[in-house]
Amino acid sequence: MTNHHLLAGDIGGTKTTLAIFSAEADLRRPLAEETFPSAQFPDLEATVRQFLAQVDVTVRHACFGVAGPVVQGEATITNLPWRISEHDLAAEFQFERVTLLNDLVSIANAVPILEADDIHTLNTGSAVPGGAIAVIAPGTGLGEAYLTWDGGRYHAYASEGGHTDFAPTDALEMNLLRYLQKKFGRVSYERICSGIGLPNIYAFLKDTGFAPEPDWLVAEFAASPDPNPVIVKAALQRPTDCLLCAETMRLFVSILGAEAGNMALKVLAGGGVYLGGGIPPRILPLLEGELFMQSFADKGRFSAMLRRIPVHVILNRKSALIGAARFGLRNL
Repeated sequence: MTNHHLLAGDIGGTKTTLAIFSAEADLRRPLAEETFPSAQFPDLEATVRQFLAQVDVTVRHACFGVAGPVVQGEATITNLPWRISEHDLAAEFQFERVTLLNDLVSIANAVPILEADDIHTLNTGSAVPGGAIAVIAPGTGLGEAYLTWDGGRYHAYASEGGHTDFAPTDALEMNLLRYLQKKFGRVSYERICSGIGLPNIYAFLKDTGFAPEPDWLVAEFAASPDPNPVIVKAALQRPTDCLLCAETMRLFVSILGAEAGNMALKVLAGGGVYLGGGIPPRILPLLEGELFMQSFADKGRFSAMLRRIPVHVILNRKSALIGAARFGLRNL
């Protein structure tokens, strides 16, 4: 049995996807793959143990993209009570090497090999050859990362920019900030532009009397374990019947656009900005409107520069897994 196999994983607050990759195989076609509900396992070791028991492949190397900061080979999942250690995983499974990457670094590692079918372009722009690339991903939380060119290839770097202070751009957003400050104290972009943020926007609009909550919507909330799909569906399919949901998504898109533009400025993302995470592919019609790019480019004297930056939505939902596998195989 060859040892040129890699266990790669995309470890998130909601789900964990594990897969076996061969050094000779297509990164888009793992030898084995399975997704697990993260909350049903006490730790990553238990998840890996169950997965490896089901596959007839010997692995000696592993690379995991994890939804949280990685410091000296250790990580705590931001929205899950898991502590993950490269050392502990190697000892538990007798791996020769274990690498932990921030999940956005995993996605960023996949960006250079994304194909036309993997992305949807919001702004064609004019990419600067070798220019830095920004990645911002609203999913359960809000992840950010970036890539720089060394003259031969791109290198991905972690960021926790999603936890920077939220900066309102108009009176309504100022009121949103004050509302959330009363609930949380400090307010980051993740409190708004993420899966945990959508209900915060909705609650603000409802509690401040923006519009009444329809009875049919109350019933749909009661029947769903997660309010986010209900909010998104109503905003997309019945915007005139549910002004609360429509305005929730308008605020979400506007604030996400502003923060994506902030990220582009911070790293001078001439190579483009990529929207990852689970939410953007689900709200493409809303992102395609004028609002997102207006907010993205509304940067005063730098607006013209922002309008030249390409902006893409990553459609491939396995980009974090592909990126972790690409990084891991490159370092076998």
